[in-house]
Amino acid sequence: PQRQETRPGRQGRRPHPSRAASRRRLLSPRAPRRLWQDLMAPGDPSAKKKKTEDQASEEGAVRVPNPHLEKIKEDFLYHFALGTATHDFPALFGDVKFVCVGGSPSRMKNFISFIAEDLGIGSPGCDHPNICAGTDRYAMYKAGPVLSVSHGMGIPSIAIMLHELIKLLYYSKCSNVIIVRIGTSGGIGLEPGSVVVTKQSVDATFKPQLEQVILGKSVCRSTVLDEELAKELMECGKELNQFNTVTGNTMCTLDFYEGQARLDGAICSYSEEEKLQYLKSAYEAGVRNIEMESSVFAAMCNLSGLRGAVVCVTLLNRLEGDQITTPHEVLKEYQTRPQKLVGHFIKKHLGKQ
Repeated sequence: PQRQETRPGRQGRRPHPSRAASRRRLLSPRAPRRLWQDLMAPGDPSAKKKKTEDQASEEGAVRVPNPHLEKIKEDFLYHFALGTATHDFPALFGDVKFVCVGGSPSRMKNFISFIAEDLGIGSPGCDHPNICAGTDRYAMYKAGPVLSVSHGMGIPSIAIMLHELIKLLYYSKCSNVIIVRIGTSGGIGLEPGSVVVTKQSVDATFKPQLEQVILGKSVCRSTVLDEELAKELMECGKELNQFNTVTGNTMCTLDFYEGQARLDGAICSYSEEEKLQYLKSAYEAGVRNIEMESSVFAAMCNLSGLRGAVVCVTLLNRLEGDQITTPHEVLKEYQTRPQKLVGHFIKKHLGKQ
């Protein structure tokens, strides 16, 4: 017989029928067995596989943390001269797995020719058309799963390009994309021609952050880059064994002259002693090179779920001077070194798949 509840002030009152039924089910000797069977049910293997694949795809998906984009029916990427209404993004870019960005359009065209030949894509010497030929702001080239894009000079220019590039990858439904900035820089305590794989981008006060003013308020974003990706690139440098490859912090500045403690600009308000003291402090803080794009690159990669790396060659040692006096042909060879390193990484990565 059902035992009655005996709570103070409620003697003789029977429990609610639905509660009693729930209690009988839980107290049933068969209940634990049924619960165990439900937990251990094999289910549909194909459904489990699909769920795993969907989760993996979602984890590697490009993110656009902007809810307002959902309200835009047709998005025109103005600085690329590409739009969702005029171009089939998934068909054009859906297979992209590697994106390499650099300042100069000619350098990025040279890179796509180099990587295409290295991967055996197309016939040797074939021309790769500029996908963004409708604008003179940026240049874009593609060879198989590799996209090569110019970004101009400085934080504002690369930031504009990255906003539209990230949306392009998102609209193309790309996943597990790796993006690498390849470029030139000034070294600190390194011989010219050394290649630096960036650990983290730091500002002019050596902090790993990008400070940006949004709606009149200062917003700081992390500029730490993908640690495992940096390790893989360093390993590729060891395998190539063609030039000095090091890892360290990269200082990102707002300009080329005073921001980088140069003495040869039109305006200079400090002494040579102060300049050297500052650069030595940077070296002690782990900085090995200086450029003008890595901070916003790292911050935007982090926000959009892209694995990012910065690989730059040093054109001079800033502890020894400010002006680049190396012969042009030598500089041209220096500029191919990040391309060779990243090309080796891509080829190795595709060989594993």
